[in-house]
Amino acid sequence: MGSGKSKVEDLDTAKEKKTEKEQGVYFKQRVVVTKEKRDQRYRESMTESEPVVKETEYGKPLTYDKNFKGPIKDRSCTDIICCLLFLIFIVGLVVVAFFAFKYGDPRLLVYPVNSNNEICGYGNQLGKPYLLFFDLVACGRMGMGVFVTGCPTPQICVASCPTENNVIIAAASTKSDLKYCKDGFDADSSSKSIANMLKDEDCATYWFKSQPLINRCVPSFLIDVLEKGKNLATEISNSNANATDASGNAYDSAVIEGGLSVYGTFLKAKEYGEKIIEDVVTAWWMILIGLILAMVFALIWIIIMRWIAGFMVWFTILAFISLFGFSTGWTLYQYYQLKDTDQSFHIQFSVIQMTMSKPKLFLAFGIISGIILLIAVLILLFLCSRIRIAVSLIKEGSRAVGTMMFTLICPIFPFFLQIVVIGFWLTVAVFLASTGRNQSFEFNNSSNYKYPNGTYDYDKIKGATSQFFGQACDNTSLSASEFCSFLKNQEENFVLYSQIFNLFMMFWLVNFVVALGQMTLAGAFASYYWAFEKPKDIPAFPILSSLWRCFRYHLGSLAFGALIIAIVQMIRLLLEYVDAKLKGKENPVAKFFVKCLKCCFWCLEKFLKFLNKNAYILIAAHGKNFCTSAKNAFMLIMRNIVRVVVIDKVTDFLLLISKLVVVAFAAASSYFFFDGRIEFLASFTPSLNFYVVPIVLVTLGSYVIASCFFSVYEMAVDTLFLCFLEDLERNDGSAEKPYFMSKDLRKILGKKNVISPSDKKEF
Repeated sequence: MGSGKSKVEDLDTAKEKKTEKEQGVYFKQRVVVTKEKRDQRYRESMTESEPVVKETEYGKPLTYDKNFKGPIKDRSCTDIICCLLFLIFIVGLVVVAFFAFKYGDPRLLVYPVNSNNEICGYGNQLGKPYLLFFDLVACGRMGMGVFVTGCPTPQICVASCPTENNVIIAAASTKSDLKYCKDGFDADSSSKSIANMLKDEDCATYWFKSQPLINRCVPSFLIDVLEKGKNLATEISNSNANATDASGNAYDSAVIEGGLSVYGTFLKAKEYGEKIIEDVVTAWWMILIGLILAMVFALIWIIIMRWIAGFMVWFTILAFISLFGFSTGWTLYQYYQLKDTDQSFHIQFSVIQMTMSKPKLFLAFGIISGIILLIAVLILLFLCSRIRIAVSLIKEGSRAVGTMMFTLICPIFPFFLQIVVIGFWLTVAVFLASTGRNQSFEFNNSSNYKYPNGTYDYDKIKGATSQFFGQACDNTSLSASEFCSFLKNQEENFVLYSQIFNLFMMFWLVNFVVALGQMTLAGAFASYYWAFEKPKDIPAFPILSSLWRCFRYHLGSLAFGALIIAIVQMIRLLLEYVDAKLKGKENPVAKFFVKCLKCCFWCLEKFLKFLNKNAYILIAAHGKNFCTSAKNAFMLIMRNIVRVVVIDKVTDFLLLISKLVVVAFAAASSYFFFDGRIEFLASFTPSLNFYVVPIVLVTLGSYVIASCFFSVYEMAVDTLFLCFLEDLERNDGSAEKPYFMSKDLRKILGKKNVISPSDKKEF
């Protein structure tokens, strides 16, 4: 009995253990099922927190790729055809440059040339460095165009400028009085009479006591007027300056004053230019120190942006709302106080007087302020989370720049490359402009620009000159087209086409350099974002690696994007040219269409630059060609269009504030220093003609420096933002597909990585 009872107890114990074991298994299964359901609900909740976009609307959302761990290293060359086309155009530019350097002579643009197309002081004119105009008054009466078009009067090279005033009167002069004649013309041995010599402009009819200025003989009294502040009419009268034209008609003092006053503007500008250059030479090292201080301040500002970005954004938003809230309340209160009165504002501009009712004015301002306040409050309520995302990304951009400090010097190289490109373009353009500059003075005797008595028709000359400055040459008549050729120094068509090609290549190369800098930075910042543990997982030398990938694989893509922008810029330039030609024309319809086209192409250029930048980011990360990357970037942006707008505007605002802070710091510091208001530095303050010159240079230089530094910051934010959008679509926070975004961003979005792949624990 005892043994039977014992067996029964053992059997019951075994059943209990089996039951407990089954229950344990059941509970474990239940726990697993519960956890799976919980994870499933969590993933569903995360999915529900994001707007669901139809696959057919803006493309298929990105899917998880287990092989993608940052910028792809194994990639192939992209847009090879465009790369070859780019190289062909580079060869064409080299050919144009060779032609320009071989046949051009920039001295023709700087140094004076006589009527025989010889440079004064060179070749056959050696020892004669100065240019003398036979009829300087006639030149001045052409207007400001004389400095570009030249003067339609004989010009000769002389060893020295005249030292006295003189007028040749045919009836009272001898041939020995003719001191200034054309090269190869001997007045003493000529059979012509003095009257015919003067009429045919073989010799000068008058000359003034002159001084050399930029190798041109300029009347001394005119220089005295500018340097000593004297009156031109008084100086002409005191100097007994007389002049006649080729036909012997005397110029009165008013004509001489009007003809020579045009040179006064040029000489005054020269005087100011010399003083400005003197100030720059005196204070150059102080200007350099100011720019270095601006650079250091910009660097410090970028570093501290991670802590003050949020404060700046929220403070500005709250200040904006408070300002318009106060404005709305105050203006409506004023309206309530004055609504039963007849008070009004009186505003007078010269002869225009305006009267406005105070109550109505306050009511209008109150309504406008209230509408703006309402819009701002609604934006704040509906976009609050997206503004927080923007601030967090800006902070992350500051961390990325701080982690990879060498990114701050990256814009320096593209900046200098752009200077080199622009300098090369300008040099080639100058050499091209000097090719074929064989001035022809055959038109001097053309009856189209002279009266029957042989005097010049200055109205026609001024009209032709004004056409050179922006209006079209009238090609309907032979004489006008000939004078256009004279104004352009007979520049041949192939030179014009070369100038156009040179200009197009300048646009293409400048945009190519910009694209190279953007893609290099994008590759570096993409490496930062896709590093799971920052900065531990960031690859070594991210900037150099990204630059190598650009040169090795993506020159064609860079050239493709730059080509599109260059074409649009050339079209815009053409529209500006057409618009300039239409000035003064009575064709409002054509003007309207040109204005519309200018606006449309301006918007197109802005959009393409935005799209190109985002395409370069995806090219740097995934290594695909330009068109595919541009399409993917556009679809990704459209799937997150609200976030894109908020990020773009918040970033633009912060960068604007940051640039203004840096520029204001540099401008204020330079002002107090050069104005001598810093006492302990007063001994270093230089004596300048215009102390505003170094201040302006420091201010402009600091703006350029700030733009370079903050362009890195902007590229960091844009790259991290696109990577962030990809991260949201590719990953879900699970152990297999963890998020790469920062904890701050995950917290804002209500997301988290459930299990860390490294330590298998929640974080």
